[in-house]
Amino acid sequence: MTQQKQHSLLNRSAEACNMLKKHIDQNHIIRIISHNDADGLSAAGVVANAIKEEDGQFHLTIVPRLKMDVISDLRKDDYEIFMFLDMGSACLKPLSNFNSDIIIADHHQPADVEIGSNIIHVNPHLFGIDGSRELSGAGAAYLCIREMDKKHLAHLALAGAFGDMQCQDKFIGMNELILNDAIESGSVEIHEGLKIASKSSEPLYKSLAYTFKPELPGLTGDLEKSQSFLEKMGLSYGIKFTDLEGEEQDILKDELVKINPKILSDVYTIPKEISYLKDLEDFSDILDACGKNKKYGLGISLALGERGDALDGALKLREDYRLQLLKGMEWIRKEGAVKLDTIQYLYSEDEVIKKVMGTIASIGISVGIFDANKPVFGLSRLHRDIKISGRTTREMVERGVNLGKALSDCSSNFSGQGGGHDIAAGAMIPYSAKDEFLHLLDEQIAYQLNNS
Repeated sequence: MTQQKQHSLLNRSAEACNMLKKHIDQNHIIRIISHNDADGLSAAGVVANAIKEEDGQFHLTIVPRLKMDVISDLRKDDYEIFMFLDMGSACLKPLSNFNSDIIIADHHQPADVEIGSNIIHVNPHLFGIDGSRELSGAGAAYLCIREMDKKHLAHLALAGAFGDMQCQDKFIGMNELILNDAIESGSVEIHEGLKIASKSSEPLYKSLAYTFKPELPGLTGDLEKSQSFLEKMGLSYGIKFTDLEGEEQDILKDELVKINPKILSDVYTIPKEISYLKDLEDFSDILDACGKNKKYGLGISLALGERGDALDGALKLREDYRLQLLKGMEWIRKEGAVKLDTIQYLYSEDEVIKKVMGTIASIGISVGIFDANKPVFGLSRLHRDIKISGRTTREMVERGVNLGKALSDCSSNFSGQGGGHDIAAGAMIPYSAKDEFLHLLDEQIAYQLNNS
């Protein structure tokens, strides 16, 4: 049955690929709109690279949300084809009104509406495949260009999957198929190793504090505790992991495995890349930092193969973003979360905290700062609106929680917009509706838990 689902999705993707190739061959400019996170930037990189290799032309825009005014403006543009990457599935009705061909390559839960004949919709959920675990937005984008003999771009799709935290223990489902493409093309290699951050470029204590996936409770997000942890073992905290003697590496490895066994796992590397980008998860983190800091052009430049100044700028952004995360971690350790009956929430108007709200909500659950039995919602004020980032655990999803549906349903009651995955989702509502929204959301999650 699983193979049949995958086969159906691949057939739909092949239709998209044929449509894209037809427009490239007709010298049409491919109008690409993609999301602004690591997954969306990777998706844009996959498609843009493929078009470039086929001597085609594209016009690319990165957006944080596909709002109605954005859709209205795009509809006025004179393009024969639009591609919506890592977004679009929640906006099928307005996109059906376009006079152009449209390819949607997305993995979020789709709106339950009929679509126009102008749309080819590539989304794993349509075929009974879990878009929160088995295929990312970049993965869906990759499937749309795969038939052009583009397996060497599979590593970018995996970078997107890492950005969406789809490799908890290993890649599964369609992601595994993409991984096999990457290995076959030589763009990715796998070996067992320590999954600590930037182990060939950062001092060891920073590597431990910056390790958020998998988390190291007691060390993640805390420079001082990471430093004292290393000092107790008699290890130099100021040198890089790769500069430790073999015996010292083994000592550290044994101690870290006691904290979290998952820290010793498969490491995915891009053999032809320079050292800063060789680790696929580091690559994904750098793209994420570009997105979070709204330097979308920098992220796209890296995805398109530029290095030099582009890489220097991106590395600086990642360092700044990591410091923002440390500030966010310090804030949630101090403030905790406000608990309602079935949910808990964070609220901030601080400019730094707002940038990392979704990430610290997720990390806060995984390192035990928040109650794992209540979904966490991070609320950030943006002028007259509030941006909501929801996160929960796989266990809560299995008990019936679906954050994408909850945020979509609740936000629509306040002229807002929301959606996403069962385990991670987002929304935007008017600031004036904050308290009513939280009350309704609390009731909605309770309903999901009681009726699963």
